[in-house]
Amino acid sequence: MPELPEVETTLRGIRPYLEGRTLQAIDVRDRRLRWPVPETIQQAVGARITSLQRRAKYMILETDAGGDLLIHLGMSGSLRVITDRSGPRKHDHFDLVTDSAIVRYNDPRRFGALLWVNPPRGEHELLAHLGPEPLGDEFSGDLLFDRSRGRRVAVKNFIMDGRVVVGVGNIYATEALFMTGIHPNRAAGRVSRARYGALAEAIRDVLARSIRQGGTTLRDYVNSDGAPGYFALDLLAYGRDGKPCFQCGAGMRHKVIGQRSSFYCPRCQR
Repeated sequence: MPELPEVETTLRGIRPYLEGRTLQAIDVRDRRLRWPVPETIQQAVGARITSLQRRAKYMILETDAGGDLLIHLGMSGSLRVITDRSGPRKHDHFDLVTDSAIVRYNDPRRFGALLWVNPPRGEHELLAHLGPEPLGDEFSGDLLFDRSRGRRVAVKNFIMDGRVVVGVGNIYATEALFMTGIHPNRAAGRVSRARYGALAEAIRDVLARSIRQGGTTLRDYVNSDGAPGYFALDLLAYGRDGKPCFQCGAGMRHKVIGQRSSFYCPRCQR
């Protein structure tokens, strides 16, 4: 599933082909995405795309037509830039057409979304209750500490809760907890302020490094030019069940926490 770094990488890839350009057409071949693609998206045709923003894992195309296009990649979606006007492939569900290129959405599982959002955007039901951005100024160890008091939920699930902080997916939560020596199943309310400070910095670091390296390649994700991301080459914990810990040499372990695979070192993480 594309996570925050993959979405940010995609956004940066398509920005030069959309920002400041007039949207000439939105060609929808299959409206059956997570939510049916509404007819209201056609309000953006003929409008200028003034900027591209990201909120959590949503891509927001701001327009001068009095609303925004909201795109989510779902579990297997990708956007790629088509400059040769080649025809669609299987699972290519919609095109955003400008004078310079086609930005084409492919999604075998159809869990993504293309929606029209009227202002004020922050009140939309998909965006209204989101927590702060992990790379923004509002996010800190103090915020995590304050929001965790009295919480018995596993700390891994806690930092993956989009109401607490957005965009910390399973891979990045696993990595950040390993980097700070925090056991993923420890109760969120039993982590100290100092350890949350270190955890917040680790979350920032692992996400920023992933964005710089182009996102994490799993089964489905490719970035906007069709090339895979590379961060999977540098993972320290995720997917390393039974392999030696990079810090102490003990065998890494696997545990399902909150229905998600978790990988940790039994010696280094407490």
